[in-house]
Amino acid sequence: MSLWPRRYAARCGIGASIASAAAALLLVVAVALSGPRRERLGGWGAPAGIELWIDGFSALMIAMTAVVGGVVSVYALAYFRAKDSSGDPQRQEVEGRREAYFWRIWLLVWAAINGVFASADLFNLYVTLEVVGLGAVSLVALAGGRALPAAMRYLFVTLSGSLLYLLGVVLIYSEVGTLALFQAGESLIAGTLAQAALVVMVVGLALKTALFPLHFWLPPAHADAPAAVSALLSALVIKVTFYILVRLWVVVFPASVSQPVGEALMLLGLIAVIWGSWRALRQQRLKMLVAYSTVAQVGYLFLVFGLGPRADGSAGWQAGAYFAISHACAKGAMFLAAGAIARAVGHDQIEEMRGVGARLALPFFAFGLGGISLMGLPPSGGYVSKWLFITSAAATGDVIVVIAVALGGLLAAAYVFRVLALAFERAPREGAPSLRPIPATLGWSALVLGAVAVALGLAAGAPLALLEVGLPFGQSLAEGVTP
Repeated sequence: MSLWPRRYAARCGIGASIASAAAALLLVVAVALSGPRRERLGGWGAPAGIELWIDGFSALMIAMTAVVGGVVSVYALAYFRAKDSSGDPQRQEVEGRREAYFWRIWLLVWAAINGVFASADLFNLYVTLEVVGLGAVSLVALAGGRALPAAMRYLFVTLSGSLLYLLGVVLIYSEVGTLALFQAGESLIAGTLAQAALVVMVVGLALKTALFPLHFWLPPAHADAPAAVSALLSALVIKVTFYILVRLWVVVFPASVSQPVGEALMLLGLIAVIWGSWRALRQQRLKMLVAYSTVAQVGYLFLVFGLGPRADGSAGWQAGAYFAISHACAKGAMFLAAGAIARAVGHDQIEEMRGVGARLALPFFAFGLGGISLMGLPPSGGYVSKWLFITSAAATGDVIVVIAVALGGLLAAAYVFRVLALAFERAPREGAPSLRPIPATLGWSALVLGAVAVALGLAAGAPLALLEVGLPFGQSLAEGVTP
């Protein structure tokens, strides 16, 4: 592969990333000013055509994707270039191919993620979900080596989860005769078929989201992928299935069908928070620690399916939505920082990073900023979302949820400070680890996402107000729709 196609791929990738982020942010502004928007592809509405629906919830998720995707794209440009600085022509050829494939696959995944957030059609959700899953598997496999078994396991998981979701779509269609999300919700009645559809869809989507105990695939896939890919998987890809579950819960399935399943999901979420945090604390590899932290953070997302329907107003649902965006920025920052640290040190063994913090202050500072949000310390976005979780749980008398959220924050503090304490120990006079030079872009990109995770706590009013624009937390389908 010549250098020209590689430069072409990178430049096109960055250009497309900027254009996608700008378009997404313009869409968010339009929804905030004009209310929900409905589009009919080709002029064909439901049930014959495909409808797109953008409200405050989907607009906020699209904005999250734009911010994280844009920053990770800048990081990836430096990450892949730094990896082949050895001067070995054969290695440069391999890394050039990986970089070119990364941009093609990542931009396809980005488009599919936005497609999920904009879809109001059950089958279109399946198509875009499948593109996201297959693209994510391909991105993991780019690392080669030990990432290949993890990618194969991930492939099995994503195909199995999508098939279970598709089975639920078939069951719903056989009952109501439409694939349009809102029309299906208006027509579906409680019964055995609705219960069966909900169960298979929940199992499939929970598998793809890595909810305990279906998380077996996530740690190796996230830890062994390239750092830029790890950030995208943890920050964005697992949020896609969470988003679909929320839409199904509040739009399609009757409360009498979803309530008992929601209680079970909340229980599994509570277990995931504690178990995943404990496993993160015991890890020896930095990226594996961050990956198990994701297993724990996924548990918080699933608390909303028990709290949301019971909480007064929309606070329970808002807690989950706000946690999703704050976690995306925080975990993106931590994976990007971990990748920069591993590139400088030459490995990601935590015990062998003693004393390197002073020489890698920027990525470790970014790692700490992300950790502040995971702990739920003010003034971060994690603090706002956990406060919403606690107030919703207290209002409904769920004391166990309050305790689990507090304990999860303490465990997060334990594994974050464990890394920082070792890194900033006094460096040994002899045998101090030697560091490779890394581009400053790697550290600054991580720092930007960490700063955004903290800023979400200082400017929570606007995102929370946006969540109240349209379904599922505000207006009904007929209110305030801009065609």
